[in-house]
Parts: sequence; structure tokens; C-alpha cells
Amino acid sequence: MSQSAAQRLMGDIAPKLAELTDDVLFGDVWERPGLSKRDRSLITVAALIALNRPEQLRSHIALGLQNGLTKEEITEAITHLAFYAGWPNGVTAVGIAREVFNAK
Repeated sequence: MSQSAAQRLMGDIAPKLAELTDDVLFGDVWERPGLSKRDRSLITVAALIALNRPEQLRSHIALGLQNGLTKEEITEAITHLAFYAGWPNGVTAVGIAREVFNAK
């Protein structure tokens, strides 16, 4: 059985946090019917840009593409958020988006 991304990222050091990430965050919260996974991805990407969390942003941009976001929607969100979350956060997000887009 293959390990989840959370297990690979932190399971050796923080197994309970990895378990909660898998079971509660992605197993429950991301599966709730109130929002589509696409919408959850857009919200998550926006929050990570605003909070300047580049390591998490990378994987969530990729997940957003899997969940139906387009490259254009992601770049539009980055541009919009630069005015509210700060120019440096927007510029950082552009570089990360470029990496993720070029890897696809």
C-alpha cells in the first residue's frame, strides 16, 4: 500500500499529524458536500497566497489543477490577491505557479 502525501511528508516525525491530515482534513473536510473540490482548491490557494505559504502553495496549485481550476483562473486569483495580500506574496505565487504549470 502506498503512503499518502502527508505520510511521506511528516509521518516519520509526526505520525498523528499525518493521520489527522489524511483522515480529518482530506478524509472529512475536503469531502463535505457544501463546496465542490474545485471551490475548496480556489479558497485554499487564495489563503496560502495571502499567508505567504509557498511550500504548501506548490502542492495546492497542482491539486487545484486536478480539481478543475484552470491556469488562467489561478493566475487571475494571484493577480487579484496581490492587491489585498501584498505585492511580494503575489510575485512569489507567480514563481510557484510557473514551476507547477511547467511541470504539468
